[in-house]
Amino acid sequence: MQRGAEAVHAANPAALVIMGGLSYDTDLSFLGARPVDVSFAAEGKLVFELHWYSFSDAGAWEADNANEVCGRVARDFARRGGFLLDRGFPLFLSEFGADLRGGSRKDDRYFPCAAAVAAELDLDWALWALQGSYALRQGVPGMDEVYGVLDWSWSRPRNETALSRIQSLQRPLRGPGYDEARPYTVLFHPLTGRCVVRRTAAAATATLELGPCNETEPWAYTQPASTLALPGAGGNPRCLIAEGSGWPARLVGVGCNDALSTWRLVSDSTMHVAVNFTPFPVDEDDGLLCLDVGSDGISLVTNPCRCLHTGGDCDPESQWFKLVSSTRAVAAARGFTLP
Repeated sequence: MQRGAEAVHAANPAALVIMGGLSYDTDLSFLGARPVDVSFAAEGKLVFELHWYSFSDAGAWEADNANEVCGRVARDFARRGGFLLDRGFPLFLSEFGADLRGGSRKDDRYFPCAAAVAAELDLDWALWALQGSYALRQGVPGMDEVYGVLDWSWSRPRNETALSRIQSLQRPLRGPGYDEARPYTVLFHPLTGRCVVRRTAAAATATLELGPCNETEPWAYTQPASTLALPGAGGNPRCLIAEGSGWPARLVGVGCNDALSTWRLVSDSTMHVAVNFTPFPVDEDDGLLCLDVGSDGISLVTNPCRCLHTGGDCDPESQWFKLVSSTRAVAAARGFTLP
């Protein structure tokens, strides 16, 4: 492996050298104990790559609790190669993807989880695949590529919803060249590839909904539990508060220190963002309201938290919100008026 990397570097010293792992390029964990020693490591040209698909954990995605599976596979991704980011190496998710026809339980659960991990770590990535079909593959003329962004005819997107979800990950959230603002939090909804944005300028009527992530404002949040707040007039923060099941979550300028404005991450996926709506809960899950998407598909509401510890027949993805860090220029810096 090291000799091959040195040979590539010798042939073209200006090129990045990408090194893969074991088990069909899904495992770089051996580098934890045996780091690569190449002559050009200090030049910043060594990149590691990983592949990640649902079929690595297909049985679990289909049968087990999706929160527990997502939390487990996210930790496993860190073990298999994510740790290299903490050591200062670039990590390239060089293959991931899903059946874009829809209807695959394992892929419909896996892909929002993978998108959340990619957003949280701000991974560079390559999607399998662009092509919608093959002239000949495995001896089959015109074989359909169900993971393809394009349809069989290569003339249109196979799945517009999936395409918008993918497009949201194309814009880096931070990293070299993107130190445009102090670090702030983005509320990313991986099922749709959208982020929580404020839509009206007047403080009294401000509404929150899912919108393009480049329109987000700088949310402030401190894990594991705190207020979620946006800046307001005069530097006074406006915090997010829950008002009841099925009601819109809204911004207020007062009352930001009570239970209904203290949000915490309550599931193994770390994507259920919840408040305790019951003063005297019977157990840790009793009375929890989670951020959710309204019936219109864009509004931000709160509903009883779903699928925290139940079996595999419950789908929690609409309530998955990943709190990720960004240093990109915020909406205010692009001319938005903050009430």
